[in-house]
Amino acid sequence: MRTTIDLDDTHRAALLRLAAERGEKGFSRLVAEAVAAYLANLGATDEHASAARLKGILSTDDAKDLEDRVRAVRERWR
Repeated sequence: MRTTIDLDDTHRAALLRLAAERGEKGFSRLVAEAVAAYLANLGATDEHASAARLKGILSTDDAKDLEDRVRAVRERWR
């Protein structure tokens, strides 16, 4: 799909340079990759925000127990 975006000269030049280094004529593929990475990162940010809201829900003892269990699983995992 074609669309129009506004870029400042510095960004346009950098994209053209990167595209040329990859042997591409234009920078459409670079922009598509950047948009995909940005959108994927939004989901990760939402997950981090959800996890951050859980802070303080466990008691100190429960949190310590969970940390110990996770550590034990990680040690067996290797």
